[in-house]
Amino acid sequence: MLQINMADVVAVLNSLLPYLIVAGVLLVLAIVITFAVNKRTVKGIGARKLIHSQSWIVALVGIVIAISMMLTGPMATLLNNATITKYTLADGTVSQANELAKDVQSEAITLLQNNDHSLPLSETKINVFGWGSTNPVYGGTGSGSMSDQYPTVSLLDGLKESGLQTNAGLTKLYTDYREDRPEVGMFAQDWTLPEVPASQYSDSLIQEAKDYSDRAVVVITRVGGEGADLPTNMKAEGITYTNNSKDYEDFQDGEHFLQLSKTEKDMIDLVSKNFDDVTLVYNGANTFQFDFLSAYPQIKSVLWCPPAGQTGFSALGGVLTGDVNPSGKTSDTFIRNLKESNTYNNSGSFAYDNVDEFAQSVTGFTGETSDVTPTFVNYSEGIYVGYKFYETAAAEGLINYYDQVLYPFGYGLSYTSFAQSMGEVSHNNGKVSFEVTVTNTGDVAGKDVVETYYDPPYTDDGIEKASTNLVAFEKTKELAPGESQSITIEFDEGAMASYDSQNAKSYVLEKGDYGISIQSDSHTVIDEKTVSLDSTVTYDSEDNTHDGDQQVATNQFDNATGDVEYLSRANHFANYAAATAAPTNFSMSDAVKAEFFNNGNYDPADHNDDADEMPTTGADNGLRLADLRGKDYTDEEWDKLLDQLTFSEMDNLTAMAGYGTQAIASIGKIQLTDADGPASLNNNFTGIGSIGFPASTAFACTWNKDLSKQFGEMIGTMAHDMHVAGWYAPAMNIHRNAFSGRNFEYFSEDPLLSGAMASNQVAGAKEKGVYSFMKHFALNDQESNRLNMLCTWANEQSIRETYLKPFEMSVKEGGAQAAMSAFNYIGPVYAGANPALLNTVLRDEWGFRGFVLTDYFGGYGYQNADQEIRNGNDAMLATTSITNHVTDKSATSVKALRQATKNILYTTVNGWQYQDGEPEVSTPIWRTALYVTWGVTALLVIGLEILAIKRYLDRRKAVKLAVVAKTPEE
Repeated sequence: MLQINMADVVAVLNSLLPYLIVAGVLLVLAIVITFAVNKRTVKGIGARKLIHSQSWIVALVGIVIAISMMLTGPMATLLNNATITKYTLADGTVSQANELAKDVQSEAITLLQNNDHSLPLSETKINVFGWGSTNPVYGGTGSGSMSDQYPTVSLLDGLKESGLQTNAGLTKLYTDYREDRPEVGMFAQDWTLPEVPASQYSDSLIQEAKDYSDRAVVVITRVGGEGADLPTNMKAEGITYTNNSKDYEDFQDGEHFLQLSKTEKDMIDLVSKNFDDVTLVYNGANTFQFDFLSAYPQIKSVLWCPPAGQTGFSALGGVLTGDVNPSGKTSDTFIRNLKESNTYNNSGSFAYDNVDEFAQSVTGFTGETSDVTPTFVNYSEGIYVGYKFYETAAAEGLINYYDQVLYPFGYGLSYTSFAQSMGEVSHNNGKVSFEVTVTNTGDVAGKDVVETYYDPPYTDDGIEKASTNLVAFEKTKELAPGESQSITIEFDEGAMASYDSQNAKSYVLEKGDYGISIQSDSHTVIDEKTVSLDSTVTYDSEDNTHDGDQQVATNQFDNATGDVEYLSRANHFANYAAATAAPTNFSMSDAVKAEFFNNGNYDPADHNDDADEMPTTGADNGLRLADLRGKDYTDEEWDKLLDQLTFSEMDNLTAMAGYGTQAIASIGKIQLTDADGPASLNNNFTGIGSIGFPASTAFACTWNKDLSKQFGEMIGTMAHDMHVAGWYAPAMNIHRNAFSGRNFEYFSEDPLLSGAMASNQVAGAKEKGVYSFMKHFALNDQESNRLNMLCTWANEQSIRETYLKPFEMSVKEGGAQAAMSAFNYIGPVYAGANPALLNTVLRDEWGFRGFVLTDYFGGYGYQNADQEIRNGNDAMLATTSITNHVTDKSATSVKALRQATKNILYTTVNGWQYQDGEPEVSTPIWRTALYVTWGVTALLVIGLEILAIKRYLDRRKAVKLAVVAKTPEE
């Protein structure tokens, strides 16, 4: 669950202040009148008491009105979300979800090394070393956190479930050392890696361990989360870390979080000196630096166990014992030195030095206010991300492959062996297809993956192309020893096209020879055939668009290229040093400044179109939202329904869309709840969550599209149990850099693998009537400076081929109905207000029909509804009133507001909760209490008014009688 956002607390208090001031003023006035109206100022007791009573009655009514306006105004969304009925998962759903989570992790765990057939274990007793064994990584932090409502299977429990016995003495050593994991949260991060110093392992403990078993398992863990990238220098300013010993430093200056600490290395030294057959289990989502393995021949086997969710560790024991044959493949390339990555120098924090005019005072998550100015990051590697760089660089002679790469992309071992036979390739009617026969040639049952890559023709100074590109993949069923399965591989020839942003400004499939290969990983070719194209195909006409685009894809992001030198394959990567060097220019150009907008310089009036006509509002057409279910997006009935809405109804719907969409009673639009993800459903207001599944990286490691589809379906089932309409997931940004804090939440370095996993999750949820918010759209691939007006500079080819591809697949193949825009800017334009991204590409090219929601709406000095509504972002993920309301009421603004409203209503009415017509809903309990308060107040005021008047009349009568009594008789 998300932590309390202090910026929201401040915003709530600010929004309540006017109402509280009114209530306070009325109270003070009543008190002042009470004291001011006395015997000296008003002699008549009746009048004096009447004034007193009337002032307090007026104050009471005024205070109730002010508080009511506060509750039904800025507090309404918060109260609605906090008081909705709490629905939990059915027992059957819990059981099914747990089983599926175990299945996912069973296929995600990846065997990286298995010298001398170290695994599976032949013993049932094992020594498990490493503090992380008692506190493993289940998921990430922030939106990826787990619910505590359901039992969590620990790593050691998972081993025991498979019949393994572990050394209790070692476990006690670790739990006595520290029970809790240091918090790497959204708002603060403690990067401490608890590990018992080698000196604290007594001789007797080690001897007892050797007597217990001759097998040792070492567990190394790394956690990441939303809000911060992993430290690239553990000694950098601002890094919180506590050493495990006073005698030495765990890290030296320049050492990073994804390598061994000294205490971990000392522990591995100790274990390796005392055990000859060691298994290393790495539990984390970010690729680890395994440069130490060659120094330890005792480490014979290595397993990558991505964050396992709440029940996934049940699978780890099965893999160790051999009950489960590992079939995972790496989702990313493991390199020997992460600081030598071609993206390393251009990831992280870079601030402009000449942008004071764009400074904004921003209240952050912690509640602290500071001045924020624009920052930037350069995607100077272009299309050469991950294996596409290493394979191409090796082919061009820039690098010696195995000097750089330890485990290739798509790599994973098995306890059995497989043979793959590639049939003849057919190339007809724009389709490339062939059969692959996979045979289990080993002794135990297992699954294999058919990985298909293409190598396109390339010429220096032509369109940039990698030499190795994943184009299709399929996972086999479980094959018994000697069993074979025929796998059909088929893909459009257009899948091998490249985007030419310089000349054709469209996708181009150049003539020449294309190598089509099946491989065991990105580097190891099993067999290869050639497909030859006699002529070049340019996808630049209405009758020949690329990949089913509804209009021709052409340059939309020229302004995002920036003043960056991009890596080129030309002349064997001749510009490698210059293109991958750290930035030296920290000044924003005048041309960029002219296009840059934030809350300080955006005025909606400057962007009005005088030709726009004011739409109809408040009409009485008698339509209900449920009448539009199943209607085409262009159906004329939509205009009639939209004509019925008022400005305030549309504004409230778009402005207050945090964790759900608001009710519009006049058309039967009910309040709907959306839940955070990505590995579960979390309601951040009620505290109710679902079963937490393995991390997205784990899904990518399965290379199993069916499991992703089943997960999407399970999300749908859990959503029905929890009365959830939309899911803030899947997240499909790219593992551009190993140090990204949210790599656990994203799938892979490869866009096709990411897109296949994401689109199947979207499709599965959609089958259950649940709409998925594919996120973060787009180029939100790091956490550093994510809220600091982060200008992301990338060329159009890399944007389309790499960073947009998973989203494109989720729309075209998954049927995505919702999207969450990203925090960052794309070039000089905020992603959440980028019409090229949100309208031209998403809607016009891909055919998306649905609504776009911002990422968390905190204002941050650049989020404002006026700009976003006009540029394709329909809703604000906000629950408090800041800059999320439309302030301009021009025809241009109301037209945009109407379009945004349509997009939201179109998505929600086609969700599962409207499948049987207009849902019946009860009045929120807080509103019922408010209505009761109004009734009681009304009765009280009437009673008090009657009493006050009666007493006034009685006193006046008494005064008259007294006067009469004092008058002498005539």
